[in-house]
Amino acid sequence: GMDGLEVCRRLRAQGDAAILMWTARDGLADRVLGLENGADDYLVKPFHYQELVARIRAVLRRRASRAGQVLRFADLALDPSTREVHRGELSVELTPREFDLLHLLLEQPRHVFAKRTIIERVWGYDFSGDDNIVEVYVGYLRDKLNDRGQQRLIRTMRGAGYALRDD
Repeated sequence: GMDGLEVCRRLRAQGDAAILMWTARDGLADRVLGLENGADDYLVKPFHYQELVARIRAVLRRRASRAGQVLRFADLALDPSTREVHRGELSVELTPREFDLLHLLLEQPRHVFAKRTIIERVWGYDFSGDDNIVEVYVGYLRDKLNDRGQQRLIRTMRGAGYALRDD
């Protein structure tokens, strides 16, 4: 019951899936809209099978090169492959949901994430609970990341959302 752009937006909101749009819409505006809504690549029908395979391999290659990267901000480090978090030299133990929230914030430091965006990306677009869950989990993260008296990194941007800031 939804078009390809909406499917793409929802997939992108849920996580970092590889998305190759495969469609008959061949206009420049359609291609730009697909890429701006989260597609990694855009393939117009009709196409040659070899091109489809090559594009899939290219998308997966680009994603694989990012997979082993440790995300860093200030003295904070998060390793997605081992799910380890360190603040300075000390290890920080996080629940899976706390880890996912911190991972989201570390993917785009200084970017302000609205509560609704956080809920869609961390809890899923079909989450029907209270939006205050974000405030609760941000509080948990702040406590765990700052329990040694270090600089607070997760900032509340009044009326806008949350961001990692070190200023």
